Amino acid sequence: MLFTTDSTGLAVKAKLFRGLGDPSRLSIVDTLRGGPLTVSELVTATGLSQSNVSNHLGCLRDCGLVTAEPQGRRVLYRLSDDRVDELIALAESLLADVARGVYECTRYAAVNGTQGSRLP
Repeated sequence: MLFTTDSTGLAVKAKLFRGLGDPSRLSIVDTLRGGPLTVSELVTATGLSQSNVSNHLGCLRDCGLVTAEPQGRRVLYRLSDDRVDELIALAESLLADVARGVYECTRYAAVNGTQGSRLP
């Protein structure tokens, strides 16, 4: 399939939001907004398992949203760019105004994984 520049750009934007759309990855990103942390600190802060955190950090690193900085025997993870923090802050600001509509939206799966019904 041939992609135009616009459709390729849209596909990349969709991948960005798909990456942030996973509750575990979003939890990690949100936690890292407070500053760099190790895997064990992220496990404690998010309540996710160590293997889950490590797996999602790999995804976030591959996508360029998180960087890893070796510090002796530990590795500190941090947001790769201040704009990641700004994007989440903007989403929070938007949600302050439209949260009810987002919460009641039946077109997307709920956060707990259940599928909402489709509107006619």
